[in-house]
Amino acid sequence: MRVVVPFAAEQPKTRLGDFFTLAERREFSGAMLADVLAAIRESGHEPELLATAPVEGDVPTIVDERPLTAAVNAVLEADSPVAIVMADLPLATPAALVELFDAPEDVVLAPGRGGGTNALVARHPDFRVDYHGTSYLDHREAARRVGASVGIVDSFRLGTDIDERADLAEVLVHGEGAARAWLDRADVRLVRSDGRVGVERTGNG
Repeated sequence: MRVVVPFAAEQPKTRLGDFFTLAERREFSGAMLADVLAAIRESGHEPELLATAPVEGDVPTIVDERPLTAAVNAVLEADSPVAIVMADLPLATPAALVELFDAPEDVVLAPGRGGGTNALVARHPDFRVDYHGTSYLDHREAARRVGASVGIVDSFRLGTDIDERADLAEVLVHGEGAARAWLDRADVRLVRSDGRVGVERTGNG
């Protein structure tokens, strides 16, 4: 089974723009990607990148400048099973990915917070994605329309995508890889206020 990781190489994580510079967002996105690639390899698969621009490194890369939905659907036109794992899942573990990859259904979905789809496996030749809005619900309906069986992997590790400043706290609390190390170097720290946990930058960060 192919395991493909979409990656926005040039303008990643725009919702973190009030906290990180563009250069920092690129570095942090690269660190999260490194965590995802490592987890995929440790699960027994070799990842491929689906990137918006060429990316340095030794990972086989498909460059496709089109929006995410169109680029992923081009990959799904292949006859063989394909897994799609987003690049902003730095808490993903090999065990969580194995659960996703080994599920027997035609379409297997790992939902994210807010109704998104953070990872999926597509074995049905007619299944296609649509990442706009509440894509998790849309993908369940898309599978139903083509007669595909659907499996759901309810996983904190796969369900935690990092898009906004508040999400960074999850990496500091639960992360152990490159993304956590990058936040430490960038002087991003946990801060507790009114019973809630957030993040702030200290030092020269």
